[in-house]
Amino acid sequence: MLRLPLTLLITASFLALAWFVSLRQSLLFLIGIGMGGILAGARFGFTTGWRRLIEQRDTSGVMAQIVLLAVAAVISIPLLAYFPNDLMAALGPPSVSLLVGAFVFGIAMQVADGCGSGTLYKAGLGIPLNMAILPMFALGSFLGSAHLSHWLSLGAIQPVGMVDSLGALPAVLLTFAGLAIAGLLAYGWSKRKTPDAAAAAPSPQARKNAAAPRWFNRRLAIAGIGLALLAVLNLVVAGQPWGVVYGFGLWGAKLATAAGLFDPTTNAFWSQPGNLHALEQTVFLDVTTITNIGIMAGALWIAARKAPGASRMTGQQWLIGIIAGFLLGYSSRLAFGCNVGAMVSGISTGSLHGWIWVVMAFAGSLIGVRLRRRYGF
Repeated sequence: MLRLPLTLLITASFLALAWFVSLRQSLLFLIGIGMGGILAGARFGFTTGWRRLIEQRDTSGVMAQIVLLAVAAVISIPLLAYFPNDLMAALGPPSVSLLVGAFVFGIAMQVADGCGSGTLYKAGLGIPLNMAILPMFALGSFLGSAHLSHWLSLGAIQPVGMVDSLGALPAVLLTFAGLAIAGLLAYGWSKRKTPDAAAAAPSPQARKNAAAPRWFNRRLAIAGIGLALLAVLNLVVAGQPWGVVYGFGLWGAKLATAAGLFDPTTNAFWSQPGNLHALEQTVFLDVTTITNIGIMAGALWIAARKAPGASRMTGQQWLIGIIAGFLLGYSSRLAFGCNVGAMVSGISTGSLHGWIWVVMAFAGSLIGVRLRRRYGF
C-alpha cells in the first residue's frame, strides 16, 4: 500500500473518531500509531530482546527495555501520587493465576515470536503467522477472562501498589533499584561461558553476534524512551496505563455474546459493572481497543515503505504457532497482562505483580527458546 493513501485513511480515521466518538479516543489512536511506528520501525521486540539475551548473550534489547521502564516509572509514579483520583496504576493480585499465566506466556511468546504488542505490530506489518495468531490470541484472552475466577480461587492476595504503600519517592527509588539489579543480572548473564551459544544461533550473522555479544544499542534505547513517553501520554489521556490484552478479550467476548454463545451476566469477570458496560457500548469507546488499532495502523504505515520478507513454514510449524497464539491470550489474562500490561505498565506504576510476572515469564522463555529451536522457527 502506498504511503499517501494510507496517510489519508489514517487521517480520516482520526477525524472520524474525534467527530463521532470523542477527542480522547482520537488522541489515543494517535498515541497507538506512534507506538506501532516505533515498535515496527525500530524492530523493538520484547520477545526478541529476551531471546537474544538467552541464546546470544546480547543484552542490548533487555537494556533498552530497562531504559523504557526507568523513564516511564520516573514520570508515571509521581503522577499517580499527585493525581490519585484521576489516574490508576496497573495493579494485579499476586496469585497462583499470575505464576502459572506468566510462566506459560513466557513459553508461548518465544514460540509465537511475539507478545501482545509484538503480535499487533507484526500483524500490522503483514507477517502471515502473526496475522493468523491475532484471532487466536483474542479467543484465548476471552476464555482466560471467563475462567479467571476459578484460577483466582486457587490462591490470591490483594494487589500491592508501592505508590499507595510507600509514597512516590520510595516507590521510584525501589523501582530503580530493581531495574539496576535486573541490568546487572543481564550483564552477568552475557558474560557466562556458553560454548553452544554460537552454534545455536540461527544465522551466520547471529553466530557472529553470539561470539561477541553487545550490551547496548543506541537505536533501541532511543526507541525505548519514545515508547516510555507515549506510555505516559496514554496514562494521562486514558486515565489508566497502556494495555493490550483486555482489548483482545473484549473483542472475543463481544463476538461470543452477539452469537448467543455466552451470557456475560452469569460470569464473574464480565458481569462486573465496568466490564459489562464495555460489552454494551461500542468497541471504539474502549481505550485499549483504540490503541491496539493504532499500533497496527502505525506498523502498517511503516510496512508501506518496506514490507518484511516472509519465510516459508511447514504445516507443523503453523499448527504449533497457532496453538502458541491461543496460549498467549489465555495465559496473559491469567497473568493480568503481557509484556506491556504486566511488565511495562505494572512496573512503571509501582505494582508488585509486574516484578513477579517478569521472573516467571523469563523462566518460561528459557523453555520457549528451546522449543522454538527444536521446531525450526
